[in-house]
Amino acid sequence: QVLLVESGGGLVQAGESLRLSCAVSGWILSNDNMAWYRQASGKQRELVALITSEGGTSYADSVEGRFTISRDNAQNTMDLQMNGLKPEDTAVYYCYDLSIRDWGQGTQVTVSS
Repeated sequence: QVLLVESGGGLVQAGESLRLSCAVSGWILSNDNMAWYRQASGKQRELVALITSEGGTSYADSVEGRFTISRDNAQNTMDLQMNGLKPEDTAVYYCYDLSIRDWGQGTQVTVSS
């Protein structure tokens, strides 16, 4: 059974940082493109950041320069470093494996003003 498990969410104040992690079990992610998505209450799920199997990255305009996506193939994990958080970053954050089209359960990030 393939499991993607996110961790690291929480409640922070504007300007602070959080680091999310996605741990994958039952599957080797080293050849997969991976992504972080988020879904705010009442809104559609949106792509936040993507990392290719070769380590190439891309970001949504809203997080460019503040968020950094990374992966550790040896640990079978993917991270999202979020700096300079804003209230509009409040959402449930999901990791996604584009190759097997599988989602994690999500982790809540809440940023207070």
